[in-house]
Amino acid sequence: MDQLPVAPAAHESEAEASRLAEAARIRRGLIRLGRRLRQERGEGSLSANQLGVLGHLHRDGPATPGEIAAAERQRPQSLTRVFAELEAEGLIAREQATGDRRRSLLRLTEAGRRELERDMAERDAWLAAALRSLGETERGVLALASTIMERLAEAPPARG
Repeated sequence: MDQLPVAPAAHESEAEASRLAEAARIRRGLIRLGRRLRQERGEGSLSANQLGVLGHLHRDGPATPGEIAAAERQRPQSLTRVFAELEAEGLIAREQATGDRRRSLLRLTEAGRRELERDMAERDAWLAAALRSLGETERGVLALASTIMERLAEAPPARG
């Protein structure tokens, strides 16, 4: 005879509700800060997709369009225009992959590195000024949180 599933204890569902509420507060804070950082970018700044591609190449070195798309959790076709724009602006260069002439390898150019650094510097300047309004302990907590958020960003997807 099959047993009926046992309902979770009340304290287990309360703990889960508390974790979900905590996650929602963190998500809201991250979204608001992300929006504010985007607002601090100058006129004519690169798009989020362009920054994602340049950032990937800066962190991880030359990569195929497919590798970049996978890392950015997008389809390669979705980034085709972005790759072409960055290449036309001289921010990335396309080369044939060694061993397979059908595959291309994208790399960050010196101009691309400078543009990425300029974009980051604008946002870093605003954030540094905003951090001055916080106490030493609060800044330390944020520094620790940034390390933890980097780890969370590398966590496997929840589905699929």
